[in-house]
Amino acid sequence: MNVLETPLPGVLIVEPRVFGDDRGFFLESWQHDRYRAAGIGLPFVQDNFSRSARGTLRGLHYQLRHPQGKLVSVSRGAVFDVAVDARVGSPTFGQWFGLELSEQNHRQLWIPPGFAHGFLALSEVADFSYKCTDYYAPDDDNSLLWNDPDLAIAWPLDGVVPNLSRKDAAGKPLKDATLPRFQG
Repeated sequence: MNVLETPLPGVLIVEPRVFGDDRGFFLESWQHDRYRAAGIGLPFVQDNFSRSARGTLRGLHYQLRHPQGKLVSVSRGAVFDVAVDARVGSPTFGQWFGLELSEQNHRQLWIPPGFAHGFLALSEVADFSYKCTDYYAPDDDNSLLWNDPDLAIAWPLDGVVPNLSRKDAAGKPLKDATLPRFQG
């Protein structure tokens, strides 16, 4: 397994070892000791799975009282995945990092608690998996505005208007949102 740092401290790209031949491939998507040694040591308590059509944009989601670390990956299709440092007082507050996750590259992204997360489906269908370090709490669910000019996320929309939920369309700009605090 190869682990790459990103410009946002704590956000990690994980490239699992993929063993392939003419029958297909095998990869280990999670192994406690190996991931803990790479800096992903929080316990996971919930796995989520979503399917999205091309142009669907989900996010940018975060929880305040129940912050979730997320290890995310794509098993079918491709997405542009984004983490935003939403922690007030962090040296990288308001900065974002994005990359393509796909069934071809097998990459995973680790997003620590306190970061907002979202993705845009790039393929006709994208199957997306999340391993979470805390339970989903509907009353604690928050959303940053996906196109907040202060974040200036370079979503690869290519002229397509994204398909958003009502909640995501009503996300708050970073400057108006109630946000988590950086814990140093």
